Amino acid sequence: MEDLGRGASYTVPCDDYVHVVEFSPFDSGSAASLLAYGGNQYVVVGTCRFQEEDMEVEGVEFTTLRVFHHALRVDCLAWSPESRLDKLPQLIRFCTAAADRKVRLLTSDLQNQHEVKVMEGHTSYINHLVFEPTEGKQMASVSDDHTCRVWDLEGNETTTFRLRSPGVSVCWHPEDAFKLMVAEKKGTIRFYDLVTQQAILSLDCGQSPLMSADWCLTNTIKVGAVTGSDWVIWDITRSSYPQEKRPAHVERAGNFRWSRVNENLFSTTGCPGKISSQLLVHHLGHPQPVMIGSATVGAGLSWHRSLPLCVIGGDRKLSFWMTEM
Repeated sequence: MEDLGRGASYTVPCDDYVHVVEFSPFDSGSAASLLAYGGNQYVVVGTCRFQEEDMEVEGVEFTTLRVFHHALRVDCLAWSPESRLDKLPQLIRFCTAAADRKVRLLTSDLQNQHEVKVMEGHTSYINHLVFEPTEGKQMASVSDDHTCRVWDLEGNETTTFRLRSPGVSVCWHPEDAFKLMVAEKKGTIRFYDLVTQQAILSLDCGQSPLMSADWCLTNTIKVGAVTGSDWVIWDITRSSYPQEKRPAHVERAGNFRWSRVNENLFSTTGCPGKISSQLLVHHLGHPQPVMIGSATVGAGLSWHRSLPLCVIGGDRKLSFWMTEM
């Protein structure tokens, strides 16, 4: 067990309030990890290297690759698996959503070629985005407008799923490009087959509001979510009701994310807007959180691709927490 209520393992200063932060979950061909964070009118793309990976690094080394101007505050962001730093020309590709209800696809070679494609269709706030992880030729978005929409790289809407309440999270199966998971605020999670465009399975929280859900990519029978102030975990082969459920946060929980390196490790955050937002790291083998991090008003939550380390954004900084396994 670690000290409870500790400060971040590492921090990186930023010029503005960070609204969203995402490690790329994909191998970019570089020893360092791609990371993007969004502020009020820009997205910073850079690489991170930690002392756990490289003895010569003191703490964390963050290198900015490029700052992209973004017309509005960035509300969510997703990386494309096509982003590569080991080929020439280099390729950075990610998509964002903002308050104007548009999805933007940004592609850059980090030199002079930059392209922004704007996708219109949603009629309300977009809550989450994801790229298809094997080829990166499609994206999906969910919105308060009770839809999940699938887009191609040309900006065409190829599929629309009508939901029964606001869509809060969307995840793609790591190997099966035709399976999509959509979580709805009223407490239902559905899995869709993109070929037949039908729901093939649904899970029920038994309570609402469901604020965030995630598919465990290291063991795809596991799904987790935060609903009300609790976290809930399903084994989708066993039941449509949660296998485990525990109270996590004093007030409403905001985010749920699985670790990318350990199928029993996950993190939750309280809703931002409080004086201090808690980051909790949980392990399915432990009755209590294995780490409690406190951060002044955090936003966004993302796990490193190969370390048990997560990041949240805040006021003029990124905060990184290492979990000792």
